[in-house]
Amino acid sequence: MKRKPTIWEAVSTILFLTVVVGIGFAYLKIPIQPLLILAAAYAAFIALRTGLTWQDMEDGIIDKLKSAMPAVFILFSVGTIIGTWIFSGTVPMMIYFGLKIIDPNFFLVTAFGIAALLSIATGSAWGSTATAGVALIGIAAQLDIPLGMAAGAIISGGVFGDKLSPLSDTTNLAPLVVDVNLYDHIKHMLFTTLPASIIGIIIWGGLGLKVSSGTDTNNTAVNSMLTQLDSIFNWNVFMLLPFIIILWGAFKKRPTVPFMLLSSFVAIFVGVFSNGFSFVDGMVASANGFDISMIKHQGFNSDKLSETVVSLINRGGIFSMTTIVVTIFCGYAFAGIVDVAGCLHVMLEKFFGNVKTPTQLVGTTILASTIIVFTSGVATISIIMIGVLLKDKYIEQGLHTKNLSRTLEDAGTMLLPFVPWGVSGVFYLEILGVSVGEYWIWAIPCYLCIVFAMIYAKTGIGLAKAKKA
Repeated sequence: MKRKPTIWEAVSTILFLTVVVGIGFAYLKIPIQPLLILAAAYAAFIALRTGLTWQDMEDGIIDKLKSAMPAVFILFSVGTIIGTWIFSGTVPMMIYFGLKIIDPNFFLVTAFGIAALLSIATGSAWGSTATAGVALIGIAAQLDIPLGMAAGAIISGGVFGDKLSPLSDTTNLAPLVVDVNLYDHIKHMLFTTLPASIIGIIIWGGLGLKVSSGTDTNNTAVNSMLTQLDSIFNWNVFMLLPFIIILWGAFKKRPTVPFMLLSSFVAIFVGVFSNGFSFVDGMVASANGFDISMIKHQGFNSDKLSETVVSLINRGGIFSMTTIVVTIFCGYAFAGIVDVAGCLHVMLEKFFGNVKTPTQLVGTTILASTIIVFTSGVATISIIMIGVLLKDKYIEQGLHTKNLSRTLEDAGTMLLPFVPWGVSGVFYLEILGVSVGEYWIWAIPCYLCIVFAMIYAKTGIGLAKAKKA
């Protein structure tokens, strides 16, 4: 007979995941996928104890995977974009002229700003990281700026824009769950997001002056890279077309995936007519990524390319996203079983039992959201579950529910990049080549938002009151 799990059974699933991943992934360097499967197996054991059948668990996993499919479609589109945008010369052109224009002293601040603007326009932190982010991390490598710092600034910019964009999925979901106007929600998030980002900009500005003090943009390595890129691509304004298509689709509020694919298709033709590459190679680049073997200019010698340039342009393609997609399936196996067994509900009910003050309420929202985000690796589950469970609690304490929608994003959207086994953590590692352990300390706004959320809860500043009926 089916029953609720005890609080200890429920908590044990999270503890098991934490221990297994902490020791296996962080210490023993075991790939995250089998560790997530192991955690799912333990969760299945607890689910069996509560009376669930394997069919029940399978249905729970499938339900979770249904919600993940839009993200999977975007991931495959991102892989296609990277491969074709290199084929067309769009990303290399960003790197080429970026090295000529960007002041190393302000690179970190500039990287944050570029990623933020692109993410606001597209509503996707992944999209800005996979396009401008790829170019920016390549520039950082040539300017000898620590890649952890650069990735932290780029990811922060992407998440900043994602959080404040009316086109973002989580930005629409959070107010929808708690019945708040979308634009009221966005304006209310400025209370935490702006000061956190300003502090980040100040720190990045100081770090930029320090780390670039000995950098010369005209040094031999940079000039060599510029010369090599010049020998591969024929720079022209048409290389901006794929980028313009993405921006136009965002401006017109068109569906993301179709416009990403359209941009990729146009990029293939740009590569054919601008660089003399073959159409067949363009299609191959969309699947397997760009490869220097596709360069067939007369007199061109690939052996003269440096390892840096080769590693920069040999990338992308749909299949480059397979590791992330497999991780999603493994992570959702655990999340689906834990959810359908009722473990999350039992823990949340326990947390919310003695909440009596705004400080406790906001703190509980942050703690519960963080647990679910680090358990599931996605923000949507925490936004829906915590939003539904706590909406009435905020109203009971005379607080406007836009405080709840803001905190759900502060402890959801902003913390996602810090989950090594989560979709975002794996995505940034694959795209930027930088791990969570290297960039987390430099993604300053991402963790300062919850600090400001707690300050407001304690002082009452920036905490909107509910209007009396």
